[in-house]
This record gives sequence, C-alpha cells and structure tokens, in this order.
Amino acid sequence: MVKRNHKFKSGEGAMYFTRKAAMRKLQLNIKDFRQLCILKGVYPREPKHRARAQHGSREMKILYHKKDITFLLHEPIVWTLRDRKIFNRRIKHAAAKQNMSLRDIRLHNYPQLKLDHIVKERYPTFIDAIKELDDCMTLLFMFSTFPATKIITRELTRMSRRLTVEFMHYIIAAQALRKVFISIKGYYFQAEIKGETVTWIVPHYFPYSPHRGEMVDLSIMKSFGDFFTVMAGFINFRLYHSINLVYPPQFAHSLDSDETMSNEQKFVSERIAALNVELLRSDGGNGDAEEPELLEWTGNEEDLPHVNQIRQEAQSVNKLKTLFKGLKFFLNREVPREPLVFIIRCFGGKVSWDKTMFVGATFDESDETITHQIVDRPSLDKQHISRDYIQPQWVFDSVNQRRLLPTNKYFIGAVLPPHLSPFTSSNARYVPPEELALRKAEQGEEEETFEPAEVNTEQEQISDDEEVLDPEEEQQKQDYALLKAYNDERTDDLNSGKEETGATDADKKETQTAEENGNGKTEGENEQKTKQKPASSKPKGMAVRRGTVYKEKEMEEKIVNKQEEALRARMVKSKHRKLYSKLINRQKDSDKAARTLAAKRARIEEQKKAEQMEKQKQQRKKILA
Repeated sequence: MVKRNHKFKSGEGAMYFTRKAAMRKLQLNIKDFRQLCILKGVYPREPKHRARAQHGSREMKILYHKKDITFLLHEPIVWTLRDRKIFNRRIKHAAAKQNMSLRDIRLHNYPQLKLDHIVKERYPTFIDAIKELDDCMTLLFMFSTFPATKIITRELTRMSRRLTVEFMHYIIAAQALRKVFISIKGYYFQAEIKGETVTWIVPHYFPYSPHRGEMVDLSIMKSFGDFFTVMAGFINFRLYHSINLVYPPQFAHSLDSDETMSNEQKFVSERIAALNVELLRSDGGNGDAEEPELLEWTGNEEDLPHVNQIRQEAQSVNKLKTLFKGLKFFLNREVPREPLVFIIRCFGGKVSWDKTMFVGATFDESDETITHQIVDRPSLDKQHISRDYIQPQWVFDSVNQRRLLPTNKYFIGAVLPPHLSPFTSSNARYVPPEELALRKAEQGEEEETFEPAEVNTEQEQISDDEEVLDPEEEQQKQDYALLKAYNDERTDDLNSGKEETGATDADKKETQTAEENGNGKTEGENEQKTKQKPASSKPKGMAVRRGTVYKEKEMEEKIVNKQEEALRARMVKSKHRKLYSKLINRQKDSDKAARTLAAKRARIEEQKKAEQMEKQKQQRKKILA
C-alpha cells in the first residue's frame, strides 16, 4: 500500500508553529513564553511562502520554527517557570486566608532562575560574548539610571550600577577607548576589546518620570536585564584577570549602601568619585605598563601589501593611548563630569573638581600645575594665566582626531566648530562639507610632512643661486618652445610657397621623376637628401585650435542607466532575484536619505543667509537713523 502525503503535513506546512501552538506545546502562558524565548535567544522566523507555512491562511501571524520549539522543550528553566506558576497560586491562597507566616515561607522558597548554563550555551567562546557586548552595556547603563520600581527591582538596578562602573574601570586600565561622540540619545563610546569593536551608549542624566505601560513594556526589558547582568558578570571577571586586576574591585566610595540608593544625587557623585581612583592589581604594579615596541617587517612588501597601513594604524593607536598624559584638568560644576572623567582618565590625564561640591577631588582649583580648565559658561571672573580655559567639546574632538587640537577655537564664549561624528564611513553617500574640509586638510598635512627616502645626487650639486624647476614646469616650457619653433617654420613655409609658384613645369617634372626614381638611387644620395631637409619638417595644414566642451545630457544618462539596470536584473538567476531586489531597494533608500540630508543642509544654509541679510539691513537702518 502506497503512503499518501496529506496537505500541509510535509514541507513548510509542517516546519512552523504559530505562537499559540508553541505556547500550547510548552504549556506556558504568554509572559513566561516571552521570557523563555528572550533568555534562550529564540526569535520568530520569516518563511519563504507564508501561505504554505500558515496552512493556507493569508493573515500575518508570528511563526516559530519547529526545531526551536523542540529545542525549548528540553530546557530546565521550563520546569522552574511552571513551579513559579504553582507558587504564585499558593502565595495568593495563603494571603487570602491571612496566613502571613505561610505566605512568608513560600516567598522564601520561591524558585529562582539560574542562567549560568544559558550564558555558556549561547556563547561557547569568550570572543563570542564580547561580540554581543554592545546591547548588554547599553541596557545596563540605562538601568543604572532607573530608580526602584515595581518591575525594575532594586536588585537589578544595584547590580547594573556596579557592573557598569566595573566595566568603565577596565576600559580605563586597559586604555581601550577609541572613539567618542555626543548625540541626542546620549554619549556614544567605542572601545577595542580583545580585537573586537564594542560600541555602547550612556544616556544623558535626567530624572526618571513614570510613563504609561503601552509606551514601553518594562517586563520584557527586565527579562533582557536579568540575562545581561549574569553575562556582564562573567565578562568583567575574565577581563579583570586578563590585565591582572583584583576582582571584585574595592572602590573608595560605597556604591551599594542604602544611603546612596535613596539619594540619587549622592549616588552619582560617589560613582564619579569611584572612577577617579586606581584599582588594586594582583601583580602589585601601579598600572603604568611600558609601551611594546613595534616589530619591523623583514620580508618583502609584495608578501604583505598593507603592512605600511597596518603599521601607521598601530603607531596612531599608541599615540592615542597617551594623548592626555602629563595634562591636568579641572572641571567646573556646570560641566557633565562622568563622561569627561572617563575620557580623560582613559588617555592618561589627571582630573579633579571642586571638593566643596562633590566628593573624590584630588587637587584644588588653585593648583598651579593645572594645564586645562573645562568651563561651560559665557564668561569667568577669575582666570589663571598658566592654564587654558576651554569648552567640553575640545576633549571629544581631540580624541576623535587623535591629536591635541589648538584651543583658540574652544575658548570661553567662542562659537564652537561642528561636532562631527567619527562613526561615518568613507563610502557614505552624504558627507557634510565640514568633514570634507577636514579630510582635505588632513591630506594636505600628510603631503607636507612627506619626506623622500632617497635624495638625488644631481640635485645636491646644484648651487643655491640656480633656480630649480618642477618637472611639470620644465615640460610646459619645452612644449612652448616647440610650438614657437613650429609656428616660425610655418611662416617660413608660407613665404617660400609664394616663390615656388613661379617655378617652371620642367622643374616640376624633374622633381616627379626624381621621386619616382628615388628607389634606384644609392643610399649615400638619399642620406644627403635627408640632410638637406630641415630637422623639424611637419605636414602642412596643422595648427593649434581651441577645443569645444561637450556637455553630456542628464536625461540621456538616466535612460542609459535604467537600461543597464534592467539588463543586469535580467541576468540574475530566479532564486537570487529577491536578494537582488533587496540590495537595489537598500541602495535607493540610501540615495534618498543622502538627498534629503543635502536638501536639509541647503535649507539651513539659506536660512542662515537670510538671517545675516536681515541683521545687516537692521544695522544699516540704525546707522542711517
């Protein structure tokens, strides 16, 4: 008997579960199912043919792969979630009977989730965990600014606060920070950890305000926070031991006391004070490690063509690590202290503030060794001659350009230059004009500082009185001399042509017979004939004429480009057409975004010009009045 294949029992129809079917399979409610998927890293899938996967239905449903759901069936956390559901029912029953002792016993025995095995399962190697550190640190820095709420508990905020301070201390000790940027969302930081690039956001400090539940579901965010706290603890432990730091670190100021948790302003001040202190090392050193010398490449350049670029990048990174070494900064009270303390200490500088306002100051404002004072006010009454008074943006721009910028553009009350993002790629569709000018200036500086490796001996013999020309100028002079000689010969030929018109027909016949019988002459006669001719004999009728510029038509170019795109689309295989269309749409979206940014910049420039014209008109009216 032949087995019959029923509809939707094989293929894509049997490969996917809807969310309702998956919850029925796991015997979990929607809350526990979401938490389990977040902890295990299971997310919905998009099928190739949605109608087949949904058994003929055209509705948009959340689908999960069958292998993922069977993978969740063998997870021990599923039993813990089921036990929690039973304990919740028993706790409510004891509270309804007003049996508080039984309720407290059941609360004490409430089953806890253990996530250690999940971290090891999702990240088999340490490098895999560092690659996923971006979202982890961004979420923990956000939770560190939250007060204790009903969903975001005190334990979660306390742990996230401690883990973020530990991570910042590692970045300071390892000198791993590379790029910084101020945005509307917060402060962007990018570090290089174990060869991997990690970027995270520290939000601006604002007082927490409660909001409605439909804006952000904090219970889902809490599930991510529970997993990321365990993950960050493992990572910090490994990172501290890799640079011989004692873990857990002992801070000079307490971060977990009840007093700091109740007073948010005091917690922020003590957290910044903890960043300004060196940590204990397991090897007994002070953290001032010597810079490793760069090994020279002994092989051929053909074996490694990018060796010079790699070496230059390594040299610039080594200089960046000690950018602020030997400099002392003093921060005024209106300046955002936490990002500035973190950045300055990452690059070897020393920083302090007013000890009467905040704890943790290391030196006073009257110290004569202070080199820079960071102020965010339009004016200052008392100023010292021995230091530079700058605005906070100078620190960020100096780090991004990897050199100490001149301070004259960042003085008190000065209009600051645009704060450019260091995360834009060189292949971006839209580049601001300020960044283009900066790139040209950097290229010009590189060309000026370029020194040739070998010097020609003939140039050394030239005296100082003689004028040395560039090869381009010499070539232009030679071309001009040849053109002048050709024009002189041309006038001579025209003058001699008038004399040749009076020649007899016999002479013409003699010349024709001589040309016809030229092959029969000896080589010596031919050589004498060539010697008698001028050396720069050129055909008549040649002259230098002015060229015309050919303007290409834009409409024709667009038509040709569309035809080429259509031909390329036809050549794509049928199985790759969806991917090709996605790439084309992505390119069109990027072009559209670049056009909108350019149009926005043009509108801003027009508004500035209009405002300047209006100011000039008003000034003229005042002068005339």
